[in-house]
Amino acid sequence: MNGTVLKSKKIKSYIDTTLFLGIMVFFFGYVGSIMGISKMFSTIMATAYSLLVETVLYIMAIAVLAGAFGKLATEFGLVRILNKIFSRIMRPIFNLPGVAFMGIITTYLSDNPAIISLAKDEEYLSYFKDNEVPCLCNIGTAFGMGLIVTTFMIGKGFFKEAMIGNIGAFIGSIVSVRLMSRKTNRAFKSGYKSEIPRNTIEGIDTTLKASDGTFFERFLTSFLEGGKLGVDIGLSIIPGVLVICTAIMMFTFGPADPTIGYQGEAFEGVRLLPRLGEYISPILKPLFGFTSPEAIAFPITALGAVGASLSLIPTFLKNNLIAGNDIAVFTAMGMCWSGFLSTHVAMLDSLGYRGLISKAITSHLVGGLAAGISAHFLMVILNKILLII
Repeated sequence: MNGTVLKSKKIKSYIDTTLFLGIMVFFFGYVGSIMGISKMFSTIMATAYSLLVETVLYIMAIAVLAGAFGKLATEFGLVRILNKIFSRIMRPIFNLPGVAFMGIITTYLSDNPAIISLAKDEEYLSYFKDNEVPCLCNIGTAFGMGLIVTTFMIGKGFFKEAMIGNIGAFIGSIVSVRLMSRKTNRAFKSGYKSEIPRNTIEGIDTTLKASDGTFFERFLTSFLEGGKLGVDIGLSIIPGVLVICTAIMMFTFGPADPTIGYQGEAFEGVRLLPRLGEYISPILKPLFGFTSPEAIAFPITALGAVGASLSLIPTFLKNNLIAGNDIAVFTAMGMCWSGFLSTHVAMLDSLGYRGLISKAITSHLVGGLAAGISAHFLMVILNKILLII
């Protein structure tokens, strides 16, 4: 038995190595054959440096401010007040108890994994049925980094589009959570059980309680702690932005000056994704209303890292590749997906529902698509109304 297991692991190791080598050969071979080896590496370094200085630090600044506000909102009871106000609508909309709204707020103000801290609290979980707990992963992810994404888009001058995007993300979250809820119901009826046993205890106390210290001390402490969390978020997105976004950009853009050819400058590439986007544009255009084929790079990047996808926006705007509708769709899909392919597995594993990972991923994939489609049609309706007015 042990010999069979070792043999299986050895075969898997060879397959993984072959796959890795295949990806490396394809990337460097394909890109290098078009751009030239020296120009390719020069572009990689220049793009990564430009993203770090011009985009990552900007996102980090937003994250620091958003983190500070989020911590202040929690410290002074705003989160609990909002929870009380909206708790009555959670069951009819998401088929979840009212306290699930606290998960929306905490992830919107920070990032997807913030839902785990709530889901690890047995008092908080006492409000949920066993089959409802896995849905926390989907509802938390659908609003992850919401404040940062929204603030980023507003900072680029797209307030109206960012608000429409938030509505689209909300619609996508309903689709994702409802689909996940149906799948978990079937799974638990078929005998599925959590890998982590749950205890049923009394509900949490939702009354407002003041922490120790004066108002000024609490304000200063919360502000600094929240800002520090923002710095951590900013640092955590650096690998995703520099690695993923550099690769995506090199598959998205062409030479800076087509008449001269490749010069090894930042944001040059081989335009592979736009060519692929042109083939499926008959589907993308009516569903999302993308202005250019290059826009497909944003949702693809958002699947793995929303921070990296935001890094595409300045270059898109500079080259007039996107417009207001694209920003609304990007906001909706960026918020709803929130890099869920890189977090969903770890989050569900942490919650003790490893067996439901595939169900959660497929549900959330559909939810993100619904978010983008909704944002597009909401923008179409809004623009028509503005024309009439």
